[in-house]
Amino acid sequence: MIRRRILAVLVMLCAAIPTQAALTVFSCEPEWAALAREIGGERVKVFSATTAMQDPHRIQARPSLIAKARGADLLFCTGAEIEAGWLPMVLRKARNNKISPGQPGNLMAAEQVELLEIPQQLDRSMGDVHASGNPHMHLDPHNILLVAEVLEARLSTIDGVGAGLYRTRFDQFKNQWLNAIKDWDQQASLLRGKKVVVHHKEWTYLLHWLGIERLATLEPKPGVPPNAGHLSALKQQLSQTLASAIVRSPINDARPSEWLSAETGIPVLVLPYTVGGSPDTETLRGLFDSILNQLVDFVQ
Repeated sequence: MIRRRILAVLVMLCAAIPTQAALTVFSCEPEWAALAREIGGERVKVFSATTAMQDPHRIQARPSLIAKARGADLLFCTGAEIEAGWLPMVLRKARNNKISPGQPGNLMAAEQVELLEIPQQLDRSMGDVHASGNPHMHLDPHNILLVAEVLEARLSTIDGVGAGLYRTRFDQFKNQWLNAIKDWDQQASLLRGKKVVVHHKEWTYLLHWLGIERLATLEPKPGVPPNAGHLSALKQQLSQTLASAIVRSPINDARPSEWLSAETGIPVLVLPYTVGGSPDTETLRGLFDSILNQLVDFVQ
């Protein structure tokens, strides 16, 4: 009897001990950190190098990031040059071969999907143009699913013991995600054919998926702040064809969109660009729910 009680106590104590993560994931952006948690569950410990209130183009290769990369088993980033200003230095100084380019522990999401807006020629006068194409591909939920499938395979390769768990979690995610896409597509029927102005081209994939037309962009060139001449030209353009909204993200400078709104009467809509961009976007599902709900309420 005493032995049984001791055994029962030991079992309860073991159950109370948190499961230690098998893998450490260094993600460059919040959307990929969220996806890693969806597929990896408790077997992964996830770190995001950026937050929803930071521009992933413009991050410094801080010692803290280098230390995190040094201990990572998987590097999970967007790629397509969006992290070109800081990630190469982080990798060089981390000296972690497991997450070097070409290794299973190096996963670039943009390499798993078909990118839009691939430039025919490259010139610095064109602004912040990416040679591989527009990198903001996570705002099409179909791309999320394509990346999730590759992520599951990479996690299983690196951590064979957890392969069954990763497959199970991916299958569950896939079923839930496909059902969510059906719901979002139904909502999007109210948006097709609408016209908007955007601050930056981070909305390209979202608009392409939803069938919304981009009339104009506040930035005269990608990454170049709007000037008075460009804004005046947009004002004239929008007097001929009215848009439903001027769309920007929380990290965009509010002044150009507010000026154009005051001059044209077109309202400004601030949409969360990634996970954590607003209080109701702590998951990928929450991000797309928030975006769709706001768009439908705003432009119908």
